[in-house]
Amino acid sequence: MDALASRTIKTTCPYCGVGCGVNASVDALTSDVIIEGDKDHPANFGRLCSKGSQLGETLGLHDRLLHPAIGGRQASWDEATDRIAEAFSQAIEQHGPDSVALYVSGQLLTEDYYVANKLMKGFIGSANIDTNSRLCMASSVAGHKRAFGSDTVPGTYEDLELADLIVLTGSNLAWCHPVLFQRIAAAKQKRPGMRVVLIDPRRTPTAELADLHLPLTPDTDVAIFTGLLRHLARSPAIAPDYVETNTSGLDETLSNASSWTIEKVAEQCGLKPSDVALFYQWVAETERTVTVYSQGVNQSASGTDKVNAIINTHLITARIGTPGMGPFSVTGQPNAMGGREVGGLANMLASHLELANPEHRELVQTFWGSPTIANKPGLKAVDLFEAIHAGQIKALWVVATNPSVSLPDANRVDAALAKVPFLAVSDIVSSTDTLRHAARTGCVALPATGWGEKDGTVTNSERMISRQRAFLPAPGEARHDWQALCNVATKMGFGEAFSFENPTEVFDEHARLSGFKPEVRRDFDISGRAGLSQVAYDSMPPFRWPLRANGSQTERFFAGGAFFHADSRAKFVTTPVKAVEKHQPKYPFTLNTGRVRDHWHTMTRTGRSPRLSAHMGEPYCELHPDDASRLGIEPASLVRLSSPHGSIIVRALLSDGQQPGSVFVPMHWNDETASNARVDTLVKPDTDPMSGQPALKSSRVTVANADMAWHGFAVVKKRPPSLPFAYWSVSKCAGGFALEFADKTSPDDFSAVAQAVLQSDCFVGLQDRASADARFLAYESESLLGTLFIAQDPVKVSRRWAIQALSKPLPDAAARVALLAGRPPTDQPDTGPTVCACFSVGRNTIASAIGAGAVTLDAIGSACQAGTNCGSCRSEIAAMLPPLAVVKETFDEPQAV
Repeated sequence: MDALASRTIKTTCPYCGVGCGVNASVDALTSDVIIEGDKDHPANFGRLCSKGSQLGETLGLHDRLLHPAIGGRQASWDEATDRIAEAFSQAIEQHGPDSVALYVSGQLLTEDYYVANKLMKGFIGSANIDTNSRLCMASSVAGHKRAFGSDTVPGTYEDLELADLIVLTGSNLAWCHPVLFQRIAAAKQKRPGMRVVLIDPRRTPTAELADLHLPLTPDTDVAIFTGLLRHLARSPAIAPDYVETNTSGLDETLSNASSWTIEKVAEQCGLKPSDVALFYQWVAETERTVTVYSQGVNQSASGTDKVNAIINTHLITARIGTPGMGPFSVTGQPNAMGGREVGGLANMLASHLELANPEHRELVQTFWGSPTIANKPGLKAVDLFEAIHAGQIKALWVVATNPSVSLPDANRVDAALAKVPFLAVSDIVSSTDTLRHAARTGCVALPATGWGEKDGTVTNSERMISRQRAFLPAPGEARHDWQALCNVATKMGFGEAFSFENPTEVFDEHARLSGFKPEVRRDFDISGRAGLSQVAYDSMPPFRWPLRANGSQTERFFAGGAFFHADSRAKFVTTPVKAVEKHQPKYPFTLNTGRVRDHWHTMTRTGRSPRLSAHMGEPYCELHPDDASRLGIEPASLVRLSSPHGSIIVRALLSDGQQPGSVFVPMHWNDETASNARVDTLVKPDTDPMSGQPALKSSRVTVANADMAWHGFAVVKKRPPSLPFAYWSVSKCAGGFALEFADKTSPDDFSAVAQAVLQSDCFVGLQDRASADARFLAYESESLLGTLFIAQDPVKVSRRWAIQALSKPLPDAAARVALLAGRPPTDQPDTGPTVCACFSVGRNTIASAIGAGAVTLDAIGSACQAGTNCGSCRSEIAAMLPPLAVVKETFDEPQAV
């Protein structure tokens, strides 16, 4: 530890696909990890979002999985990997190689991903390896390959700053990719003529930057871009020479688009014709146009068509591969791109080679010296778990992901994990919805290293490969995922091909494969980084691929054509427009799922941070006020959402930004953090026929009051082992845990509830049985153990004040009585719900600054620091400003964390 703590380590953030550089150092005295943005990293230049800024709070050994286990009992690594190798080998011998599978993750480093792919496709001989990246960007891969002949992202982040028009579609960039949002905001401030269009059914925080928001009907993106293609073909923006020389298929594609007039598009998409016309005019007249798209495009049963509809508009105008132009897919995970590079998807091979191409299969098999090579696509994520139900999969290894929460029809996925004959799960935490199934007899749990302990590379959305470096030792018996895979491969008889001693050797093999037989043309090539010494690998700076053996690079692709189809032409792809789904009286709401600003995936990391849980600490659904009024739903009441696949209970959040008839629910909560809030239990298992990506944003649901008899809120130092209520959620807070709960029947005496929640017999309280109002606190000497507030309706108490009280002394009876009052004393003003997670600034503090005359974002930042670090909260702050205030946004220089 001392050697590692004595210097700052440059590494990369483990969250979204922006791939921000991070400086991490360990305080030699306290062992605290100090996090700062890396000003030298080309992705972020020192900026970090709220999640990245708080990475230090997510570290530690609490809840870590530290030892291998078989059937829930601690085991040695030898015993555990023997068991995996035996289970896989027996299944292969008895049922063939397609009876086993790996389900992996965009959280893996490229070196982990490479070894997993090599083992399954080149030595086991099956392509049954898929990844949770299937849920995030598979439609982009399919769309790229249809259009370009390869999975190539043409542009770079710099294009976002050089563009004169940015079209953001299906992307809440302000919350999901905040640093890119900041880069655009800074560019727009310097060049006020730059325009931003947001295409999104919801009015999200990203809309604060938009010059035009198009709140289209959900899942009608193909229509709006098909109409745009028609418009561009009839405008001076068309580039006939480029189209003639470098593309094919335009006539058929335009024939498909011929009827999509502005009026027809507006009707299909639920938009004003004048807004559609203005959008089309801006695109036609603006050469430097970038279209940024993300999960709102990809996560659809027509996601690939949406991607190609976007790409078509750039091909017809030759706005691709040139500074400030191009279609741009931003990925959701830190190494979704690295996984694509090594063939992590079930229908791909390493080095962007094609599994369906015999020449490509021969190339990879020859390089690996493997006894076999998969010769057909494997099972994609949703199909994989259906195959388990059908009895086709006998052994499954889940690595670094939580499919019980993240896959559609999640209850059925959970049942599959309980049913598969053999299951191994590699994870860093000791308890997840998926990991609990590995406690079954004969199943295996393996402790993995996490961020700060792992060493390898990741690739971000602009093809930038960066090092993720270790600055902490591996805890307990945790091992790197590539090591665990090599252990099992060796025990299956493949030891010679998996004798890697360190990630440098894995990276070197990956780099050499990318340049092997260069006459076989492909876009991905990092052979210029082959042969690195350990020292050179350790110090390797970020670089963008391709970087060829001769040192040549390609900054942007396709400005001069040279696509990767056999004829070197891009293909216009005809994208039929689906009819808008008719209203369904039984399930009248369209469910949209997604992320919140400060949480990540299933919260195994961000859920450990009190600051990140302070902004949104409880599962919720966002409803339009008109829908809520019609259904008799009050703000903050608990509601039940149901679909043919399941039901959940969440808190109601009313928002004018939500479309009537639609409801938004975040994806993060799970059975570890709430009683019944796994939103993907509601989601239908429909997938895009080309990409296999699930349609996570278009299921149909009902919304109704959950009809609770009473509600509770508590803050406690220790998390209760169980919460036997109809609804509960738990989040980490400073000094302990914050609990929300409710039940359908009221007890005569709430003392038993207090004892269960506060976990103490030493408590005092007040009860009004007639109104179901009660307040309790537990203490030991002068130390507060917890407070509990119960009411007939959702509890109205200052949660932030109650949390702060948990760490303060409780010297006498007067202090206890004051605490039971449920509100701060006059000399301790209530700062309100957290708005700025970076500096823990509450809404009331910001309102006070506004009242004192701070009516710009800069002035509020000067008064209370809110919005001066990552900037993710600036849109929320802007919404609090007086309507006539002149808001001056400053994004030029990132602030120190």
